[in-house]
Amino acid sequence: MRLAFLTHRWAGIAACLFFVMWFASGLVMLYVPYPALSAGRSWSGAEPIDWSRVRQTPVATRAARRVTLEMRDGAPVWRIEEAEGGTHILSATTGIAPTAVDAALASRVAARFTGARAERVARIADDQWTVAGGFDRHRPLWKATLDDPAGTELYVSGLTGKPVQLTTRRQRLWNWLGSVPHWIYPTLLRRDREAWRQAVIWLSGPCIAVALTGLWIGLLRMRLGGRRYRDGRVTPYRGWMLWHHVSGLLGGVMLTSWIVSGWLSVDPGHGFAGGAAPEAALRAYAGQAGQPRMLDRVRRTARDARSVEWSGDAGLRRIAIDRASSHPRWLEQAGLVPARPATVDRAAATLVPDGRLVDRETLVTPDFYWTDAARLPLLRLRFDDAARTWLYIDPMSGALVERQDRVRRAYRWAYALLHTWDWPWLTARPPLWQAWMWLWSIAGLTLSISGVVLGWRRLRRPAARRR
Repeated sequence: MRLAFLTHRWAGIAACLFFVMWFASGLVMLYVPYPALSAGRSWSGAEPIDWSRVRQTPVATRAARRVTLEMRDGAPVWRIEEAEGGTHILSATTGIAPTAVDAALASRVAARFTGARAERVARIADDQWTVAGGFDRHRPLWKATLDDPAGTELYVSGLTGKPVQLTTRRQRLWNWLGSVPHWIYPTLLRRDREAWRQAVIWLSGPCIAVALTGLWIGLLRMRLGGRRYRDGRVTPYRGWMLWHHVSGLLGGVMLTSWIVSGWLSVDPGHGFAGGAAPEAALRAYAGQAGQPRMLDRVRRTARDARSVEWSGDAGLRRIAIDRASSHPRWLEQAGLVPARPATVDRAAATLVPDGRLVDRETLVTPDFYWTDAARLPLLRLRFDDAARTWLYIDPMSGALVERQDRVRRAYRWAYALLHTWDWPWLTARPPLWQAWMWLWSIAGLTLSISGVVLGWRRLRRPAARRR
């Protein structure tokens, strides 16, 4: 018991500072998320394909899993994504690789994309808004600072010459108060993913101990029946201690679930990694995009298109016109006839070689295990293998979108649901969801701010005694 009191008292002095930061920054994140340039926004800022300059097709796309015709710096290009993960660019006019992305090209791309003049352009490896691993294939990046009222900064890929990130002055300001402190996300630390992961683990761990000991002590100090404290009180505390005790009892379970789920976000011990399909099976499933043919007919069908993509996932040879838009069109490569949602059961079964398909459904609304409404509809295939694998597949392209097994579904409950409360019924009612998050955040702030005050008083006692 004494160890519990000492742990809560002394570790809590530092932990409550982190609690204040996490609750306050979490409220900011409700309204200003971390910057991200969506596929739809990138598509809307792209140029329509100049078909008059499309004179060459890639010589060989045998190993390509996806081939896309799009514009780069005012000229049409082929973007060829290899099965092994590499990407290269060829001019659709000359058939050879275009010149490397430089500051002048990035400046022109930024001006076309935003309509504002680039004041300066700098070549960077990363910064606060591009430190994540998803940008690795695009490095080095070109950062264009634009002359507009919003203080926009646009990042252009050194690989493709396309915009990959966009931030505004308002986003950057609020994220320094929101996502950056909440995720312990300074650039210097985040550059080393394992160092950042360990920092989150070792900061969250003591905070969990403080939360659990506080909940235990708070329950022990309550007297709801029988002999109560003086004046019939159920708590022995007054003043700040009373606020700390009551708010801890009311919000302690939620606080503990938030801290534990936040700790689980970096998967300590990699216990929630889950399984994966064999690499050879994944490559075979991705298939080959096929050679772009009948370009005259494609041009007539996609006259104002901004992107045309050839793919071969699950053996489906298809063409996607403006795939990232709100009105994509799909064609069969053979005959260029409109494509329909396909059944990919046989091809998908190769990704779960030790299981049998036992259920197939078309998911059209979010549920507990799939919450991204923008990616729907999806096929969800369930298998009876030992891991109880589920596959989520795009019914138009046949692409594998996500693989879940029982371990990843448990992680969904232990981390995502308990940390963000993205319960479909609740998130479908934004005012109610925000009220729920505000309620428990205020309880947490009351608990942590009172803890900071009490800790400060505790630390000042020795000095007061000496005086």
